[in-house]
Amino acid sequence: MDNWVIGMMLSASIFLGAVALVAFLWAIKNGQFDDQEKFLNGAKFDGVDELNDAVNQEKKREELKKNYKPE
Repeated sequence: MDNWVIGMMLSASIFLGAVALVAFLWAIKNGQFDDQEKFLNGAKFDGVDELNDAVNQEKKREELKKNYKPE
């Protein structure tokens, strides 16, 4: 390949990476990832059956961890 192709690809990838970094930092600054009520809404809008299933699955995981014996 010619050197100018490698240079163009390198500069384009650095430019796109910089754009993605700026967009990510902008999203953090504006609170796009702050979801303080995520778990509260999840519990509020789930039905009783789904919550019971989640508790049962967690108990099964804990039992498996207790019963696991590495050989």
